[in-house]
Amino acid sequence: MEIDWFKIILIYWRYVVQSYDSKEFQLEFNYDQKDLGSTYTKEYTVFKVWAPTAEEMKIMLYEEGMGDNFTLSENMVQGDSGVWSIILQGDLNGTYYTYRVKIDGVEQEVVDPYAKAVGANGIRGMVIDLSTTNPKGWRETVKPSFHKSTDAIIYELHIRDLSADVSSGIQHKGKYLGLAETNTKNKKGLPTGLDHIKELGVTHVHLIPCYDYNSLDETMFLGISIDKATNELPYNWGYDPLNYNALEGSYATDPFHGEVRILEFKQMIQALHKKGIRVIMDMVYNHTAMTKDSNFNKLVPEYYYRTKDGEFTDGSACGNETASERFMMRKFIIDSVLYYATEYQIDGFRFDLMGLHDIETMNAIRNAVDQVDYSILLYGEGWTGGDSPLAEEERALKANVSKLIGVAAFSDDIRDSIKGSVFNKQEKGFVNGAINKKEMIKMGVTGAVKHKQLHKSISCWSPSPTQTINYVSAHDDLTLWDKLLSSVPNGTKEDLVQMNKLAAAIVMASQGIPFLQAGEEFLRSKPANVENTEYISNSYKSPDSVNSIKWNQKSENIKVFQYYRGLIAFRKAHSLLRMTTATELQQQLHFLPCWNKSVIAFELKDEKEHIVIIYNGNPNSKYVCIPNGDWTVYINSQQAGTEPIAKFKGRLVQTDPISCLVLVRELNDCL
Repeated sequence: MEIDWFKIILIYWRYVVQSYDSKEFQLEFNYDQKDLGSTYTKEYTVFKVWAPTAEEMKIMLYEEGMGDNFTLSENMVQGDSGVWSIILQGDLNGTYYTYRVKIDGVEQEVVDPYAKAVGANGIRGMVIDLSTTNPKGWRETVKPSFHKSTDAIIYELHIRDLSADVSSGIQHKGKYLGLAETNTKNKKGLPTGLDHIKELGVTHVHLIPCYDYNSLDETMFLGISIDKATNELPYNWGYDPLNYNALEGSYATDPFHGEVRILEFKQMIQALHKKGIRVIMDMVYNHTAMTKDSNFNKLVPEYYYRTKDGEFTDGSACGNETASERFMMRKFIIDSVLYYATEYQIDGFRFDLMGLHDIETMNAIRNAVDQVDYSILLYGEGWTGGDSPLAEEERALKANVSKLIGVAAFSDDIRDSIKGSVFNKQEKGFVNGAINKKEMIKMGVTGAVKHKQLHKSISCWSPSPTQTINYVSAHDDLTLWDKLLSSVPNGTKEDLVQMNKLAAAIVMASQGIPFLQAGEEFLRSKPANVENTEYISNSYKSPDSVNSIKWNQKSENIKVFQYYRGLIAFRKAHSLLRMTTATELQQQLHFLPCWNKSVIAFELKDEKEHIVIIYNGNPNSKYVCIPNGDWTVYINSQQAGTEPIAKFKGRLVQTDPISCLVLVRELNDCL
């Protein structure tokens, strides 16, 4: 009788070793091939799923993504490394499927974690011929030119927020196609949507979750115009992953047919690329919406998650945390990122709670995407949502960025020093009245990179400007404008606008990669009441009336928009604002003597140009001593851009209250 060594090893692991992390388990069951999921051809489809602890596995076929339309069940065969497989003959394009897995005598139906397409609400995977989902000219569309990470200017956007309000002038409200529309305008005739983003001048659009998430009933979104719905439709940011490799159906015109969301998502990406804008996806690999009932856990109980004393740990503060350090979870993340980078031409990935991922995994992702496109951006939150059993020295934390290769982290230091802590709406920062933020702002200027002129108490964490994301607002917490309203309740609009503009100038003129929240450029607000006396900081499930971008505010605050556009244009025009190494920065950036606690002045100088930048956080004007010479002003309290505003000669320059002043010395004076 032939001995089944596979089963003997599995029994040994279950009852003796009892650890997924044992060498025995890893040697026998780690699977490194790139063929998991469904592999389609017109003649047949191969299904493969990793489930080493399963006793039985069946493939279940359905005509549709929902409902009572079961057509076929076949037993799958377990092979090497615990992979179950089956080949089904015929053209199965458009066929829906699940796996029926039996573990310890209990059978459950589960969606393939590698499913590339799903039906409504993601309850069944779908076999898909991806070549049929390509819009015309898809493979010929050229990616926008992009050379170094500090050239990026990132615009964070929720797909539905962009178009949901009637003022957007966009037909496909709340949809992928809404972001693809052009020639849309608000009631004053100003560009909205995609044309607005192009006009602003950003290089990358960061889409907060658009993979298939759990919180919305997609069946409610067929044929619904968001602004004409009788009752406001449910809303969510989407940080509750269901099917990572499939797309969210509520943003599609038809959530019931899996191919529709793929086509429309590609049309959106194609439209952005044609406008010269790259696309970043926000990926939440650190936790799943469900824990015991997740697709991962039904297939291989507890493998994909961290546990302690028999309980799921919760470093995400969302109920669980994935175990990226385990081979098959790490493999899944890498495979998923590569799938989006190749099939959808995605240009970057933001990692939610990146501090829950281990350093080895993040570096492996970098290495993998470099084989596809070295210009793909990788960055994330360098913190966790709670305690984790993963050792701190192994976490992809902000403090460990020096161990990461080509992966950046958000700087909460510059965020909170500019406007005050996000955890206290009344707390002030440099731009809104605090006098103790100067040294932290200076660290922000250097992109959190070490510099001899920073105070010895400052702890810099970034080895290079390329690994720092500078921002003052994002989807989390109060918008910048709402933070200013909350922290300076008696401030005039004129003063608050100056604070907003100074905040933006600090982000745009600092070393690193600038990032802004959509609508920040025209004072986006999320009021909790009609009186505008309270503001919502965590609007993850607030209605469109709160979250949608109100495009008429662009007309009302057009000068603020023009200021942001000018800041972006100036940054693009001057390479000294986009240095890539610590050595460059330490040699070419110098802080000027300035004793006032709310004034910061520094110079940037190489053989081609000489720039002086001054931040005045005081409510009155200040004089600052700068290098003697003939200077041209490009940014002041009212204007910003690449056209000269004024000329200045001498050493003592006056700054306006609550303002940024930028001067450039003519080339012949620099030599």
